[in-house]
Amino acid sequence: MPFASINFVTAHDGFTLRDLVSYQRKHNEANGEGNTDGTDDNRSVNFGVEGQTDDREVRELRLRQIRSLLTTLLLSTGAPMLVAGDERLRTQGGNNNAYVQDNPTSWLDWDDSAEAADLLALTRRLIALRQASPVLRQRAFFEGRPVAGGDGCKDLAWFHPDGRELADPDWFDAGLRTIGMYLDGRGLRHRGPRGESIIDESYLIVLHSGDQSIAFTLPDAPWAASYTAVIDTSCPGGERADQGSVPAGGRLTVPARTVLVLRATRGEGS
Repeated sequence: MPFASINFVTAHDGFTLRDLVSYQRKHNEANGEGNTDGTDDNRSVNFGVEGQTDDREVRELRLRQIRSLLTTLLLSTGAPMLVAGDERLRTQGGNNNAYVQDNPTSWLDWDDSAEAADLLALTRRLIALRQASPVLRQRAFFEGRPVAGGDGCKDLAWFHPDGRELADPDWFDAGLRTIGMYLDGRGLRHRGPRGESIIDESYLIVLHSGDQSIAFTLPDAPWAASYTAVIDTSCPGGERADQGSVPAGGRLTVPARTVLVLRATRGEGS
């Protein structure tokens, strides 16, 4: 079952989430082993500057990437594992094997900063959204089949930026950097504590890893009549200033390296 799996981006070994987007390579010199300890396979990126920087553009890009990683983790089906301090932008200075460092390198930093407050606010919003939305924490695997009374809507569907469902060749398109994941709240197969059926809202999660913004066509009927953004990782705390809805079939601009979580609203009587 999904809840028996553990999802994580970082762990106690390896880079912190901040260091994952700040260092291209490990910096374990202080461990006394000539920087030979710790893995060299970090799957990390520094966005043009190794380590900490005052470059505002690089810092914002890193922060956006962290917001997107946090959103992907905390809204994934299964049990999320979040390393303590990642929600407050903790760094180990590029050390990915800091178990020998009983000092500020490995300690949690409780100092306040605008960036730490940004990530903490986002983390709280994501946890609250996950807790309030059973469709985001399902206890049964998706089947990709039409839900009862859904007019052809599936419990899980994947969408291309042009608004159509992904076809088999799309999964092998090396240039595709954007996909939409639709979760139908009427397709839950687990039940409540008294055996009652659970009906939740539906969501479209748009994941865009490209370096440029893209126009994403929102799936039309029967999937939804309109969509409202509830999480936007291009914004501080993941919160958009504009909370208005966008009609289905419309085109929504998704900024570079952004995850959008959109609540789907259906027409009257559906």
